[in-house]
Amino acid sequence: MGKHFNTPRFTLLALALMLVVAGCDRTRNQKGFEYFPDMAHSLAYETYAPNPNFDNGSTMRTPPEGTVPRGYLPYPYPATIDGRTQAGLELKNPMEAIPAVLERGKSLYTVYCGACHGVAGDGKGALFTSGKYPIPPRSFVTDEFKARPSGEIYHAITQGFGVMGSHAAQVKPEDRWKIVTYIEKELQGK
Repeated sequence: MGKHFNTPRFTLLALALMLVVAGCDRTRNQKGFEYFPDMAHSLAYETYAPNPNFDNGSTMRTPPEGTVPRGYLPYPYPATIDGRTQAGLELKNPMEAIPAVLERGKSLYTVYCGACHGVAGDGKGALFTSGKYPIPPRSFVTDEFKARPSGEIYHAITQGFGVMGSHAAQVKPEDRWKIVTYIEKELQGK
């Protein structure tokens, strides 16, 4: 062999190359060798998984009292008739009735309101007309309801009213105003 061929160096290089290749995951069935596996695989608990670290055994924690999610402000009106009346007097719809707002309002109305209040807003939604829900929902197209200020409709979506529950957790504040705009412009013809 040539004078530059060094058997011990060649053997060490060959062993190192075999170790590197053996540590690779060519089949995706074996993960190979890992350094610091605790850094690669989180030991965190999933949100709804049981957790022995807390007294109630729940991973999901209740936020501290008084905290507010980013992008939200506390709603200042209580879920009462007086709160609805006050919201009607003080809240003004900031949305302009442009096609994009009306389209989004219609889409949200269909998802969150139409099943009870009906596609036409007449209170004859599928849940009521099918007999599955015995209490007739409010009609948005009566003269009495058309006279209500925008803030009252917004308040009812936010806090609920009567047997209707709050939709604040499902519908963002801006989108609530889009629903109000759709109801007033398209269903009531204001």
